[in-house]
Amino acid sequence: MKVLVADAFEKSGLDGLAALGCEVLYEPKLEGAALGARLAETGADALVVRSTKVGAAEMESASGLALIVRAGAGVNTIDLQAASARAIAVSNCPGKNAIAVAELAWGLILALDRRIVDQTNDLRAGIWNKSLYGKARGLAGRTLGVIGLGAIGLEVVARAKAFGMPVVAWSRSLDEDRAARLGVACADSIHALAAASDGVTVHCALTRETKGMLDVKFFAAMKPGAFFVNTSRGEVVDAVSLRKAVAERGIRAGLDVFEKEPAGGAGTFEDEIVKLPGVIGSHHVGASTEQAQNAIAQETVRIVAAFLSTGEVPNAVNLASRTPATHVLSVRHRDRIGVLAHVFGVLRAAGINVEKTENVVFAGAEAACARIQLNLAPQAAVLEEIQRDCADVLSVSVRAL
Repeated sequence: MKVLVADAFEKSGLDGLAALGCEVLYEPKLEGAALGARLAETGADALVVRSTKVGAAEMESASGLALIVRAGAGVNTIDLQAASARAIAVSNCPGKNAIAVAELAWGLILALDRRIVDQTNDLRAGIWNKSLYGKARGLAGRTLGVIGLGAIGLEVVARAKAFGMPVVAWSRSLDEDRAARLGVACADSIHALAAASDGVTVHCALTRETKGMLDVKFFAAMKPGAFFVNTSRGEVVDAVSLRKAVAERGIRAGLDVFEKEPAGGAGTFEDEIVKLPGVIGSHHVGASTEQAQNAIAQETVRIVAAFLSTGEVPNAVNLASRTPATHVLSVRHRDRIGVLAHVFGVLRAAGINVEKTENVVFAGAEAACARIQLNLAPQAAVLEEIQRDCADVLSVSVRAL
């Protein structure tokens, strides 16, 4: 199996892929047309990326490509529709960077409360202003709002308890029972959460529903002088509304992600928001710890190993949760060459499409049972033909799904 790694990747991951017997092509600066050309040239079976975008154009001539692994949590950099149209499985590594991102979120929270960045800048400028910086609010007893309760959000909640901060949370999947188990209050909307919180930290995925979700209404609901931390995606925030909240309502913001970010690992940063008083930032490095990257590398190797040995794709994000199948055909048969070819041939002649199939072989490899999901109910004559014309078919049955 040939694996093209088109982003910076841990040596432990490269070694792990090689240990599986894969031919590993490590070319971490590929992108755009060069990536597409290299996929076509190498005939790579699998592609591993981190921040590199993979669109329809890159997949167009990649005839051998069967798997894309995003060595990180999200998959917003990959065109899932294009991958699905070409039967390319897309997988990611959810939760492996959760602790790293939560740690940075807390670093930003603490830096905002104690104005650590401003203090450092003043010290470097030769300014001593203890009277100004000795007025921090403190965190214990104040309410933290957490938007999103995936793996990262849960790690943030665990650390909030250590700081003595009550938590109010909002997530599409959160209900009162789960909130009680987690020891958090359940907000019925992001606006109710904003109003109840002394500070808010955001940990939701970027989707069509969440893009621009934190808008002027959300920031208007926040308490004046509250803090706001975003380590998820810059696009979940309406940037104009955030700038207005910082300028007019004294919202203090700690940002690891931005509306405008350089495409590569280095470049010119042009987002003006960090120039506003009360805003601090980091370089989209929430997941970038040695611990997190090694964990992600190990998970990538596990995904490729499973695909290599079984064809299954752990953490696949673009497989159909429900196919058009309406019936399942069960064929008990002797484990012989040509039996399933016969079955599929009869179904094809009848104009019936196979949506999904599984063939389970029993001990001794003498017999097996094929379970075949179909888009139509086969008529009695079809079932009769399957069994009558192949002596190795033991029995045939069908049931509606």
